[in-house]
Amino acid sequence: MTDRARPSVAVIIPAYTMRRWEQIQKAVASARAQTIPPEVVVLCIDNNADLLLQAESEWGKLSDAPPVKVIPNRHRNHLDGVDTHRKVHGTARRFGAGTARNTAAESVAAEILAFLDDDAWAEPDWLEQLLAVYDSTSAVAVGGAPHPDFETSRPAWFPRNFDWVFGCAYEGLPTEVAQLGHLIGANMSVRSTALAAIGGFHSVDFDDLDLSMRLAEKFGPGAVYYNPQAVVHHRVPAERVTWRYFRRRCLYVNREKVKAFHDMGAAANLKSERGFVWRALRIELQHGVIEATGKNRRPGAYRSLAAMLIGITLAGFGHVRGRLDALLPGQESVRLPRKFNGPGRSPGSGSALAKLLRLEDLGR
Repeated sequence: MTDRARPSVAVIIPAYTMRRWEQIQKAVASARAQTIPPEVVVLCIDNNADLLLQAESEWGKLSDAPPVKVIPNRHRNHLDGVDTHRKVHGTARRFGAGTARNTAAESVAAEILAFLDDDAWAEPDWLEQLLAVYDSTSAVAVGGAPHPDFETSRPAWFPRNFDWVFGCAYEGLPTEVAQLGHLIGANMSVRSTALAAIGGFHSVDFDDLDLSMRLAEKFGPGAVYYNPQAVVHHRVPAERVTWRYFRRRCLYVNREKVKAFHDMGAAANLKSERGFVWRALRIELQHGVIEATGKNRRPGAYRSLAAMLIGITLAGFGHVRGRLDALLPGQESVRLPRKFNGPGRSPGSGSALAKLLRLEDLGR
């Protein structure tokens, strides 16, 4: 890709808590140290005045390129007066990154918008690898592989095809550049014109799933690509490598996905979910049995095999429970304002949001 043909890129990092300050610093530094530098790094602070002041103090007076643009989330995270920052173990947290991503996208005029989580850091060639796919295909969105960055260590029992529980790339994803139905939010990018064409992010949670599905419906299934060589490292805190976290994520994520798919309407596509289950039962299960009973037995293989089977069962139960929940009267999912003005323009007020469901803590 020549400099003349290279599209402009903005890196967008949503952030919401001071507890991740060191990780935010690392994320910003990695975005600024790319082999193909972005035009700007946008750090969008979601409803946290202290974090906004700290970030403005850290990056507001930078004189070297690329600049870091610190902005507050301009879309209110309130649904008919109900605060979406739910209390978890005595501390408030955000409900989702969709609003912050929309705010940041609306503030820049770059051709490509690359999204990095506030608890992830990118390899130096991350943007280069993403842009290479745009150059060689007709992609409107390209994602990469978030690798787990464990605070402690990887549990021997944790099945690698369930790394999606951490928000990371999992066993079974393509090992080379290929089309993919569902990008991972910690490491994805999109053409700004395509994001505007679908009205921005519609979901405050499952925003990566929603984005991938709507783009595939609008531009065709060949519009969304995955490059495993575009690597970021996604932090996995100690509390996320527990059995409790594993089982709750398997159950509740799949329960809430039912509402997310319902909100997508015709864009919804369960192909990736069915493919995951089919691969787990047909391939991963066989590998697990070999690892547990073969000559070169892997420590923890029996527990890993059991965890995989339990995870699949919980996911299936969560899906059934979600369908039953959908039959109850008055159940509406949380969605973002439909109006999206596109990159480089001031955001509109948008429509009123649906009432917030009281969701159970996912442990995030």
